Amino acid sequence: MAAFIKGLDLCERFYVEAVQPILKRHFPNIIYSAGRLGQGSDVLGFDTPTSMDHDWGPRLTLFLDASDFQKYSQEINVVLGQELPFEVCGFSTHFSRHEDNTAGLQKAEARPIIHGVVVTTVSDFFQDYLGSNPLHPFSERDWLSIAPQKLRTIVSGRIFHDGLQQLEVVRQNLTWYPHDMWLYLMANQWRRIDQEEPFVGRCGDVRDDLGSQIVASRLITEVMRLCFLMEKSYAPYFKWFGSAFSLLPCSKVLSPIFQNIFACVGWKEREHHLSEAYLIVTQMHNDLGVTTLIKPEISPFHARPYLIPHSNRFYEALHQVIQSPVVKSLPKHVGAIWQFADSTDILGSPLYCDALTSVYEDEKQRSV
Repeated sequence: MAAFIKGLDLCERFYVEAVQPILKRHFPNIIYSAGRLGQGSDVLGFDTPTSMDHDWGPRLTLFLDASDFQKYSQEINVVLGQELPFEVCGFSTHFSRHEDNTAGLQKAEARPIIHGVVVTTVSDFFQDYLGSNPLHPFSERDWLSIAPQKLRTIVSGRIFHDGLQQLEVVRQNLTWYPHDMWLYLMANQWRRIDQEEPFVGRCGDVRDDLGSQIVASRLITEVMRLCFLMEKSYAPYFKWFGSAFSLLPCSKVLSPIFQNIFACVGWKEREHHLSEAYLIVTQMHNDLGVTTLIKPEISPFHARPYLIPHSNRFYEALHQVIQSPVVKSLPKHVGAIWQFADSTDILGSPLYCDALTSVYEDEKQRSV
């Protein structure tokens, strides 16, 4: 197999050198779009040579309009299987299936090639992948029910051709959350910090240093998620969470502090470094200019000697400036699905996510 190249680059070469000429030759009148969007480390740009062992290789999605999909989708699959080159850039275009049903590249010397081109429509692709069709405006519930890791794989993917003139519209629609939804998500992220901020000290105070370390790790994660929101960048799933965080501007000052927290052997030193991080994030909040200025200070939790940023100040201030009646009517401390559920199986399934978002209606009814 050839030396590793980034998956998105390979997929684009696959389109330009192999797929596009076949479509032009056999289906010259079809208007289509093509790109590499959706699940995959290559889509995020984080793939490495290790990624090549499964679900990696020359792949793309070919989008047709509904009528052409009905007429030509099967024929396109057959023609590609018969005419695609066996290799592109030294990589096989033929896929086999591993025992766990993941796809792997396999050298082929006979046809048909089992290729990595998925033929679909724009609406079917996004309905299946996100559970909603972003060609139409998202409702508040749509935004709340989709994990940011999925949104990131749409905005960070690559469009090779957009003859349908729909994929760029989708990307534009999904660039970032609507303003008041953004405020709501940040408010609830501060709430998650508020729920546990005194426990680093409390656990340490009863000589549970392991517990203090665990809480500190959780708080670091919540602060990092808040930073993704404040810098308007969708967070990926957990495997690439740290890698993506390192690309944020705030990482330059926060990552060394987080490393110091992990290196601490006592809760007071751990608390000191966490306080440093809180003050930086407070300044980041004030720099957004979305609420009145909030004083950057760390002070005791009630009469106890545990120093905290009092994150309730932030979530209350953010809730107060939300203007949308629909967003204001959302349960105040629930947030998006990824803020109250972290199962990979749930966040990866539009069906499960939609089922769980019934919590918003349940909370509304209880508050009436």
